[in-house]
Amino acid sequence: MAVFPWHSRNRNYKAEFASCRLEAVPLEFGDYHPLKPITVTESKTKKVNRKGSTSSTSSSSSSSVVDPLSSVLDGTDPLSMFAATADPVALAAATDSSRRKRDRDDNSVVGSDFEPWANKRGEILARYTTTEKLSINLFMGSEKGKAGTATLAMSEKVRTRLEELDDFEEGSQKELLNLTQQDYVNRIEELNQSLKDAWASDQKVKALKIVIQCSKLLSDTSVIQFYPSKFVLITDILDTFGKLVYERIFSMCVDNRSVLPDHFSPENANDTAKETCLNWFFKIASIRELIPRFYVEASILKCNKFLSKTGISECLPRLTCMIRGIGDPLVSVYARAYLCRALLTEMMERCKKLGNNALLLNSVMSAFRAEFIATRSMDFIGMIKECDESGFPKHLLFRSLGLNLALADPPESDRLQILNEAWKVITKLKNPQDYINCAEVWVEYTCKHFTKREVNTVLADVIKHMTPDRAFEDSYPQLQLIIKKVIAHFHDFSVLFSVEKFLPFLDMFQKESVRVEVCKCIMDAFIKHQQEPTKDPVILNALLHVCKTMHDSVNALTLEDEKRMLSYLINGFIKMVSFGRDFEQQLSFYVESRSMFCNLEPVLVQLIHACVAYCFITIPSLAGIFTRLNLYLHSGQVALANQCLSQADAFFKAAISLIPEVPKMINIDGKMRPSESFLLEFLCNFFSTLLIVPDHPEHGVLFLVRELLNVIQDYTWEDNSDEKIRIYTCVLHLLSAMSQETYLYHIDKVDSNDSLYGGDSKFLAENNKLCETVMAQILEHLKTLAKDEALKRQSSLGLSFFNSILAHGDLRNNKLNQLSVNLWHLAQRHGCADTRTMVKTLEYIKKQSKQPDMTHLTELALRLPLQTRT
Repeated sequence: MAVFPWHSRNRNYKAEFASCRLEAVPLEFGDYHPLKPITVTESKTKKVNRKGSTSSTSSSSSSSVVDPLSSVLDGTDPLSMFAATADPVALAAATDSSRRKRDRDDNSVVGSDFEPWANKRGEILARYTTTEKLSINLFMGSEKGKAGTATLAMSEKVRTRLEELDDFEEGSQKELLNLTQQDYVNRIEELNQSLKDAWASDQKVKALKIVIQCSKLLSDTSVIQFYPSKFVLITDILDTFGKLVYERIFSMCVDNRSVLPDHFSPENANDTAKETCLNWFFKIASIRELIPRFYVEASILKCNKFLSKTGISECLPRLTCMIRGIGDPLVSVYARAYLCRALLTEMMERCKKLGNNALLLNSVMSAFRAEFIATRSMDFIGMIKECDESGFPKHLLFRSLGLNLALADPPESDRLQILNEAWKVITKLKNPQDYINCAEVWVEYTCKHFTKREVNTVLADVIKHMTPDRAFEDSYPQLQLIIKKVIAHFHDFSVLFSVEKFLPFLDMFQKESVRVEVCKCIMDAFIKHQQEPTKDPVILNALLHVCKTMHDSVNALTLEDEKRMLSYLINGFIKMVSFGRDFEQQLSFYVESRSMFCNLEPVLVQLIHACVAYCFITIPSLAGIFTRLNLYLHSGQVALANQCLSQADAFFKAAISLIPEVPKMINIDGKMRPSESFLLEFLCNFFSTLLIVPDHPEHGVLFLVRELLNVIQDYTWEDNSDEKIRIYTCVLHLLSAMSQETYLYHIDKVDSNDSLYGGDSKFLAENNKLCETVMAQILEHLKTLAKDEALKRQSSLGLSFFNSILAHGDLRNNKLNQLSVNLWHLAQRHGCADTRTMVKTLEYIKKQSKQPDMTHLTELALRLPLQTRT
């Protein structure tokens, strides 16, 4: 092929950028917008599946705006039902008002910190809903026995009430079917109100009937997903009934002369109250069915206090055995839950009254909410002191108490006394394992509520107990937990490392693997919580020691993942060290870090990024060839951005001189892969940087580009590889960009060649000569591909070179124009071209020819035929 001169096309980058932007179209108010709601036509079909019925379809078009995501919701879908029942105001307004006083009474016993049942109630009602139809039995009470009751004898009154109960159990109720969930809730609320009205009108038997009837509903599990909500609604009625009975009996014990104390004994109750209480229990015992008999008795269980001191304790085993007779497992589980809730207020009193109550006390501290335990910490400490040491060790009780105090805060006035009382017992423990198991829990309490002084005292005591006979070697897990708890609460590392016993505490971790894990925890906390760069010498010295410990653990057997983790933590520390404008001190720190962390390559990479001055002595020590190449390039870019032009040239020269050392195959993730594609990627990035690198005044024009071309020419490429030609094509793009009057991009405060040469003709002539040399290499390679097995490669490269000329060359030059036509024909010559790509390319040329300064492409398009494969 003949020699073709190169002429670069003049580029107006701003105009090209503007022409490539999407056209802005003004949007009228009434126009369609994808985020604007649309009008839809809703079609509803209703079918009745009964014999002889017909199906009817109605269609309606709405002119109003309808959301396509909500138009299908007719109120019966699960989300609508959930919304209907989740509103605690609409769902529970009628019943909450009647329970407020009772909740206040309960809080006086268990405390305001104890989570009230009302909180759980609303959550359960909102969560467990259903769209299925429900049924309920409504009591249809007769008026028999209501009139003239005042004139009846006592025996007649008892007989009448028993007849009313029999009348109720024999079917004087009405079953309502096909109720929605809201209807069901409303019916239950009506029953609750009926209970209150009956009680207020002195119709105690009717009230009992309502409670029995409601209790029976708990045996129905046909709509199982609604059962938790049903349980909540029914037990509300049971609680109301139990409270009414209790207050009724309690009022009988009050006269004008005396008031029953809050913590009364059965001896304080008069005979009338006891007789009435027994009468209620006898009535309940006559209920035939198991489930209502159990629930109603459990609801008034508290009334046993009027009869006997041990009444509740005696009834509890019997009620528990009754639950065993319930066949349905779901019903029996909820029955046990109600029994536990009814006995909640009695648990604390029972713990206090028992003598050796250590095991029960530990169970209470383990099962109750932490807030409940924390508020009564001093009471629990007093009970722990009174426990018998032989039955259950006291240090286990203090450990259980400490676990609760780690989750909830005790009263502020008691915090120091709690710590002193607990630590008096803990520090006297002789067994190291017992001691550390308990101390580990209380360290968190100390860190949460006290200063570094108290924490230092605790750490010193731990060191004192665990150092003799190297007891710490058997307690590394607990010691690790102590460290984690300390660093979790001390986010200011200047305060943490000023704790005198913190570093001596670290010295107990003498097993290397454990020591490294502790150091990793410290560094992870530092990276997470340190917000501002630091130069505090206390922090730097301590963390350098910690990082050195991690680094020195690396050996030939260390896994790559472990190395990456250690490198990440050390790099995070290095990034947070800043001496401001004191560059000497900063440089000294980097030098010290490089000497300490030389075995972790990612750390060295981080140091290279941080300190350009030491790149030359550090990069050659790295193993990865492409790691070195990219670091040379990155360092040169950093130097260039900081106006260090001579240093940037040195980095770029080092990168160029390293290219011949790139091997044919490299190891990527344990697999050997060809390196040419990675080299092509690197060189493309390198060319992008070379565009803005100014020429050295003592060297020739484009000296870095010339050196790079020589290296590329001398590099040994694979025989069947086209990567060399692709690189030459990229060089042609670079040289074309260098010939422009103004470059595409610049670095602030750095004058590139467009400013230095100002479009000088000698510079442009040198640039064109290099372009012609590169073109000759490309064309020569295309000639070598004129073989049957390489025709497809020739077609692909020919079309690629054609596109490069089209994008960067001035096709008004006849020879360059003819070359492009020849390449077009070469791409199609042997039927190997991609016809679709050729068609799109030709369409692009025709489109570009319509531009004012590109009319010469019209003639070119006429000379570019499309050939079919034959």
